[in-house]
Amino acid sequence: MNDLELLDWRERIAQLYLSDLDLAGFRAERDRLFADHPQTPIPPEDRAAFTGLRYHPPNPAAVVEAPLRPAEGETEIDTGGPDGVIRYRRVAVAETPWGPLTLWWIMAYGGGLFVPVRDATCGRESYGGGRYLTDTVKGTFGRGLTLLPGDRVRLDANYLYNPSCAYDDRWACPLAPQENRVDVALTAGELAYHG
Repeated sequence: MNDLELLDWRERIAQLYLSDLDLAGFRAERDRLFADHPQTPIPPEDRAAFTGLRYHPPNPAAVVEAPLRPAEGETEIDTGGPDGVIRYRRVAVAETPWGPLTLWWIMAYGGGLFVPVRDATCGRESYGGGRYLTDTVKGTFGRGLTLLPGDRVRLDANYLYNPSCAYDDRWACPLAPQENRVDVALTAGELAYHG
């Protein structure tokens, strides 16, 4: 893989997430990136026929505000690939209507906020390993999770997205730990790539 192409991919993703596009415009631009960019996670054999990702319809009920409570401790998540085991520190727990979700800080150079979620749609409608609300290492700022004043967050499940490993086995991804698994079906965001 070309490192400069990967740098360009991450920059374009960050610009997309920080743009003022509405949800429909965001999804259209994301589909364009996935179709055309050399670093797309879409497998090479699928690219010619790729017409876009699959999404749940926009769901206003999937946007919630939640208080944060402090959290301590660390965990390790094995990516199953060359990144190996990644260490995370608990930053806080969002008390959402869906259940508690831990906000994780990646304990590597530069760090980053990571919020994986595995809900009741996983394995049926959405990727079995779960989806991400944010992974700031990958540039996904300000859509799925927004910090609010007063130790609160705004979560928008319409921006739940699949990790790269959902598209192609050549990628390895950290998946949602047990404490980020909720029993409700979040019928919002990206659907499974292979439906």
